[in-house]
Amino acid sequence: MTSPGLRRMHRREALRNVAFLSPWLIGVSVFFLYPLISTVYFSFMKYDGFTAPTWTGLKNWSYVFTDYPFFWPALRNTLWLVIVMVSLRVLFGLGIGMLITKVKTGAGFFRTAFYLPYLAPPVAATMAFAFLLNPGTGPVNNILGAIGLPQPGWFNDPTWSKPALTLLALWGIGDLMVIFMASLLDVPQEQYEAASLDGAGAWQRFWFVTLPNISPIVLFAVVTGVIQTMQYYTQPLVAGKVASGVIGGSGQQFEPGYPEKSTLTLPQLVYNLGFQRFDTGGASVVALVLFALAMVFTAILMRRRSGFLSD
Repeated sequence: MTSPGLRRMHRREALRNVAFLSPWLIGVSVFFLYPLISTVYFSFMKYDGFTAPTWTGLKNWSYVFTDYPFFWPALRNTLWLVIVMVSLRVLFGLGIGMLITKVKTGAGFFRTAFYLPYLAPPVAATMAFAFLLNPGTGPVNNILGAIGLPQPGWFNDPTWSKPALTLLALWGIGDLMVIFMASLLDVPQEQYEAASLDGAGAWQRFWFVTLPNISPIVLFAVVTGVIQTMQYYTQPLVAGKVASGVIGGSGQQFEPGYPEKSTLTLPQLVYNLGFQRFDTGGASVVALVLFALAMVFTAILMRRRSGFLSD
């Protein structure tokens, strides 16, 4: 049996540990647990933000999944962006990082040139891209037509709207480029020299030396990219507004997703339901779907890291 003095000492240690953890505990409770519990609670309630919430059971869930016409197109678009956009951003960022680390002259200029677009405000960058890719007057289609190539509709064509958003995301690749450059410069040169002495070519050095060393950074880029794309809101909304001609002004009505719901994403539904239709219950359902998808993607990536990249 432990003595009373030993028990008091253990109690003091436990209280001291809790005191050190208190900033984290308060932050998690206020900014994560409370919002999550509230979202789950309101997903089973009829609540418009003004009157007292009333219990509705699974009606909000049934409405979102069966009667709300924007949910399934938004889910498909979000998954498309997660799979295609995140993959291309990681590959493009890694490629640009590798090229710049090999440049002998003007590396600083190229680092600046590729990083500056990332600093552009999302609204301004999206509006600029919408005007550049305008199918009628944009310089991109004028150049494509001059050299005899097809002229896509870009943000005015439901087939090309998501690829246009992907081009916008690749233009602002500076954040991943910097991260990958730092990880590439940290790979031990001795391993490259040993691989070269063993007769390894460029591809073999990349696959067996570079990738194993930077695999944690690649995993970080993929996981954070998935989470960010799950919150993709500003760019598709602004692109749809500019392409449809509804840029701003009072009295203008705009249904998100132009053209033909092809730029509709789940975060737009949260805003549409919660702040335009005052349906907090439906917005909570969509938010929980977003949370579940992000957790599932992250869990799969974390569990299958050894299959995604060799350690």
